[in-house]
Amino acid sequence: MKKSILVVEDDKAIRNLITTTLETQGYGFHVADTGQKAILEAVSYQPDIIILDLGLPDMDGVEIITKVRSWSNNPIIVVSARSEDKDKIKALDAGADDYLTKPFSIDELLARIRVAFRKMNYDNSGAKEEPIFVNGGLKIDYSANTVYVDEEEVHLTPMEYRLLCLLTKNVGKVLTHNYILDKIWVNVLVDRDTQSLRVFMATLRKKIEKDPSEPKYIQTHIGVGYRLIRIADSGENE
Repeated sequence: MKKSILVVEDDKAIRNLITTTLETQGYGFHVADTGQKAILEAVSYQPDIIILDLGLPDMDGVEIITKVRSWSNNPIIVVSARSEDKDKIKALDAGADDYLTKPFSIDELLARIRVAFRKMNYDNSGAKEEPIFVNGGLKIDYSANTVYVDEEEVHLTPMEYRLLCLLTKNVGKVLTHNYILDKIWVNVLVDRDTQSLRVFMATLRKKIEKDPSEPKYIQTHIGVGYRLIRIADSGENE
């Protein structure tokens, strides 16, 4: 069965560019040029992935994200002309999985789609429930609460360990500052602010990264949040 993608875009030229590309790559697709049509298509066809423009004529794309998230966890990739950090944060906090700013490279969009499908396969395989997480040279034994980098055990504080586990359980996905704070700082007697998060993330990086100034595992999205990079079997970042 063809993998299906819903393209929500009111600009005809961009919509045609995306759908033509999807067709050449063997993906099935549906299209919508308004928010109402997007919701109807999403409910009717249950697409594997949604590519979503935020600036639609009848409603804001963030509202669509919120509605879709009430029944579906499938990936949503935002493709928008809005480049402000606040717009990215709002969309990601609402439940988007990725954010690509216009003008964009078709090759990059296809790469984001491939990552989204890999994440879906990973989630559906139940791999998250495995007691051992391995990503390149990083290994976590959840049952023993131990972390290894290149086969050497790394001693983390409880906060650093919680941060790392949250990232590993969302590998490949950008987690906003607010999302991390909401998940990690619950009932924790530490100042709940972005600066504190940066401090803990910096100490975590020093322990798991060979060169914290050029991180291999934890990528910073300035003004937005952090992402744990999935390392391919070849050892290269994805």
